[in-house]
Amino acid sequence: MLRILAVANYRSINKLVIPLARLNLITGPNGSGKSNLYRALRLLAETAHGGVINALAREGGLDSTFWAGPEHITRCMRNGEIPIEATVRRDVKRLRLGFAGEDFSYSIAMGLPQPTASCFSLDPEIKKECIWSGSFYRPASLLVDREGPLIRARVDRNWEVLTQHTPNFDSLFDQIGSFRTSAEVMQLREFIRRWRFYDHFRSDADAPVRQPQLGTRTPVLHHDGRDLAAALQTIREIGDAEALQVAVSDAFPGARLNIAPLQGGRFAIEFYQEGLLRPLSAAELSDGTLRYLLLVAALLTPRPPTLMVLNEPETSLHPDLLPALARLIIRASVQCQVWVVSHARRLISALQEDPECNCIVLEKSFGQTGVVGQRVLDEPAWHWPD
Repeated sequence: MLRILAVANYRSINKLVIPLARLNLITGPNGSGKSNLYRALRLLAETAHGGVINALAREGGLDSTFWAGPEHITRCMRNGEIPIEATVRRDVKRLRLGFAGEDFSYSIAMGLPQPTASCFSLDPEIKKECIWSGSFYRPASLLVDREGPLIRARVDRNWEVLTQHTPNFDSLFDQIGSFRTSAEVMQLREFIRRWRFYDHFRSDADAPVRQPQLGTRTPVLHHDGRDLAAALQTIREIGDAEALQVAVSDAFPGARLNIAPLQGGRFAIEFYQEGLLRPLSAAELSDGTLRYLLLVAALLTPRPPTLMVLNEPETSLHPDLLPALARLIIRASVQCQVWVVSHARRLISALQEDPECNCIVLEKSFGQTGVVGQRVLDEPAWHWPD
């Protein structure tokens, strides 16, 4: 489980260190930085999938993602005694992402390259990567250290060079297989790869989920929900079928769900509602009903991830469905760590009924995202590797 998330110099986040729990609720007014925090977490996940540089390119390049304000906002700036203006930078400009886990912690720092004649001269470079033991970094706890192209690992009390020629666009996780890998690198990569994000369920008229699809055992729902029928049937056969029916009837009293096998191995959803003489197909369901079933399939997965992130799950849902969704989320948080990014008051209130809910309210002050009520001494202990 993640204990701490740290982000520095990313969009509206100049510096942010937040504590995490089993169930985390990220909320705040529009423009407070919820989406930026979510995108920073997704960017961190890309390190284990070999896509962090491409992900930055899709955002417009590293230079466009840097914090656009001054390096430090002083008390005089906050009090209006002096104007907010650019100053001479003391530190090198780096986008930093990191987290502290229960066993190992990780951080990555990315910066712009030296000017060259290459056509890829704007590609960001990975300047520093570290894996250390425990949640607080100190030199004695460092296990794997990447400085530019050089990767070294601690062996007993000595350092062993693993490789000296790492491409500056590859994470150390991308190099597994090209050198003798330490166990910490393998374990941490697999931990990050089991993170799961749901933020782009399709429910439009042409969405694949509305048509019968060829079905195979599906313990993990696709990120766009195309294999919903197969995922629901998998829950019925090897997951918690009773919890599935409870989740449906909790939101739609008197309703029940069936998955009909069709010719050619295709599966179709049959949604029975009280008072109707025939079941409704996925093509006939409203956007809200379909999205709720997608969330049910994601949250009741027979193969829980290490981290599940739901970005604004209330989209298209009627407010009356949100308490049932909150109960599903709380149930899922027993099996895995859950993040929910939301600004729906009814969902927020229902989640906060759980005493284990870690509610993080974001605010923006002088263009900078921060946590409401968090002062310097309230931040979790975190130190970026040099």
